[in-house]
Amino acid sequence: MNGKKKELKEKGEFDYDYQHDTLFFKVKDRPYDKSIEMGSLVVDIDEEGFVVGLQIFGASDYFRIGKNHLRIANMWKMWANVEKVSESESVIEIRLLFQVLVRNRIVEQRPIITQSVKDSLEDSRVVCVPAA
Repeated sequence: MNGKKKELKEKGEFDYDYQHDTLFFKVKDRPYDKSIEMGSLVVDIDEEGFVVGLQIFGASDYFRIGKNHLRIANMWKMWANVEKVSESESVIEIRLLFQVLVRNRIVEQRPIITQSVKDSLEDSRVVCVPAA
């Protein structure tokens, strides 16, 4: 609540598990310390309080995109913002960007996920882009 956010810009990884219909966004080489479940989403937090991963279960239903299309998603990016609103509550906002090819047409997804959690996380901002 000091007005200054910790910031992290890192290379990341994107993966889709076709069999389990689970989409993953992860900061590369940054292990998580704990996970926060938010319905069909799990957000991973590292020991410094940064959002370093996101799993979306039932991803094809969540995004209303066929599993075969999610399999070849590309051009992705993840932004995560955490705001501590009290000693026992924080708000996590995650913005995703990725493209899929549907019937020879590029479809761009830009979901914004916002969730209040009963956890005292520090203010932080993460930008995660594909590893080269």
